[in-house]
Amino acid sequence: MATLSSSPHCSSSPYYSNSSSIVFHHQKVVTLSSIRPQSFGPGRFSLQSKTKPNSIVVCMQDGAAAATISPIENETPLKKLTDGLLNVASPEDRKEAAAFDINRDKSTVSVTVVGASGDLAKKKIFPALFALYYEGCLPEHFTVFGYARSKMTDAELRTMVSKTLTCRIDKRENCGEKMEEFLNRCFYHCGQYDSQEHFGELDKKLKEQEAGRVSNRLFYLSIPPNIFIDAVKCASLSASAANGWTRVIVEKPFGRDSESSAALTKALKQYLEEDQIFRIDHYLGKELVENLSVLRFSNLIFEPLWSRQYIRNVQLIFSEDFGTEGRGGYFDSYGIIRDIMQNHLLQILALFAMETPVSLDAEDIRNEKVKVLRSMRPLKLDDVVIGQYKSHTKGVVSYPAYTDDKTVSKDSRTPTFAAAALFIDNSRWDGVPFLMKAGKALHNRRAEIRVQFRHVPGNLYNRTFGTDLDQATNELVIRVQPDEAIYLKINNKVPGLGMRLDRSHLNLLYAARYSKEIPDAYERLLLDAIEGERRLFIRSDELDAAWSLFTPVLKEIEERKITPEYYPYGSRGPVGAHYLAARYNVRWGDLGLEQ
Repeated sequence: MATLSSSPHCSSSPYYSNSSSIVFHHQKVVTLSSIRPQSFGPGRFSLQSKTKPNSIVVCMQDGAAAATISPIENETPLKKLTDGLLNVASPEDRKEAAAFDINRDKSTVSVTVVGASGDLAKKKIFPALFALYYEGCLPEHFTVFGYARSKMTDAELRTMVSKTLTCRIDKRENCGEKMEEFLNRCFYHCGQYDSQEHFGELDKKLKEQEAGRVSNRLFYLSIPPNIFIDAVKCASLSASAANGWTRVIVEKPFGRDSESSAALTKALKQYLEEDQIFRIDHYLGKELVENLSVLRFSNLIFEPLWSRQYIRNVQLIFSEDFGTEGRGGYFDSYGIIRDIMQNHLLQILALFAMETPVSLDAEDIRNEKVKVLRSMRPLKLDDVVIGQYKSHTKGVVSYPAYTDDKTVSKDSRTPTFAAAALFIDNSRWDGVPFLMKAGKALHNRRAEIRVQFRHVPGNLYNRTFGTDLDQATNELVIRVQPDEAIYLKINNKVPGLGMRLDRSHLNLLYAARYSKEIPDAYERLLLDAIEGERRLFIRSDELDAAWSLFTPVLKEIEERKITPEYYPYGSRGPVGAHYLAARYNVRWGDLGLEQ
């Protein structure tokens, strides 16, 4: 079977999953995806070997035999399989099986961006697909389709997409030519998200481009969550791959709480298997987040220190220096806890704190993440601080309050800032506070992990540091964005005759160390989805465990109608966050003079 990556350096994982297959008695593998019906939900065929080693029975999923295919001497396994299937298949299925036989060494990938006219598609998805094409990471035969309700022609889609495409800073040769080639593979279909007829029309267009090859289809749902199920249902029944894999990328939010998340998962699984659902959290695709496990598990100096014996606290910080400013309609129904903490920061925490997985296989990694989430102490309201930014004037510039946004209710209590203290009740992390902080309209833009180590027992240089022992604490900082870096704060003697100490940074600044431009997170995640690599996507039990931590406190905040603490636009956030940290003898690492 043809591989999907045409360039070896693009492969994000040694693991690749495709459609169902069978191993014959002489170990030759033949793909059986050609016998799938249009729906990729329940009711698929499977092949199971019975008592006779050279006979094959076609079975329904419930185990009932549909037909027995008897072997014929001197025939290839593929021909035996095809001839047998023709006895039980419709004329249309026979045509597809014949095409599969002819093109058995060729495959194609079709990426359909559902919601192609939206901001996410224009700013992130199409540029990421072009970047993968430019790097040679997409297969020889691929097609990109935009699907949305907006009236648009293929040419209009290409014009829209072309405005957002850029080439790598370090690789600009043949940029215009590559863009033209990519745009020629982009097509558009206008349709409703709940129309099987419109998705059926899309299916016909996809088949025209696939030209009889083994078809693999990826649907990216860049649409509001309230229409996820309609789109999945219609794609399932009318536009799934006939003889290859079908996968669906689902954007957050994955519900508002445990109940709605479970309902969404249950509805998706009416039409999809779990391994076809790729729940995307783009923070997991960021370079420094993916480097977390490399930093820890491939460097001997860190693993012995990665526990409560040496780590005093861990801080996960996310801040933006802008507010909602016209985009508050969506945000107001979710808030900062659901939007950032329950997914981005909690996923990073699980990666940071997990035990060594058995292997780099997706399921082994996700198993360890789930163990961390299930070991976490239920979050209490006393360990949470919420805030909302208010208007502020700096010089001659006035900054609006959150409720000044026309898409937000004037009496909204939705938090734009939250801080929380979480704990993992296991032997490695018992008693270590994990402090999260996320907010909008703060004094800077950053996302980072800060690991503060314990004080040196009986430090000989205490007199030099005075009473502020925090100045003597080693700290490991992993800056996810911007200016990606990893640096370690150490104590060092200032050159000279006296004994004066200062804090120095052992700094790995990515821009200075690596000339190659860092890929966007969506590039890595799209490539992983195409290759069937799931380790950076969220499994349903991970989602359940994450929501079980935050749902009780979210309900309490909303039921008690707790008013958030107000903080000025462009400030360091509400004072309550500092009191929360102080309660656990912690000082936020991003607020010092030297950060």
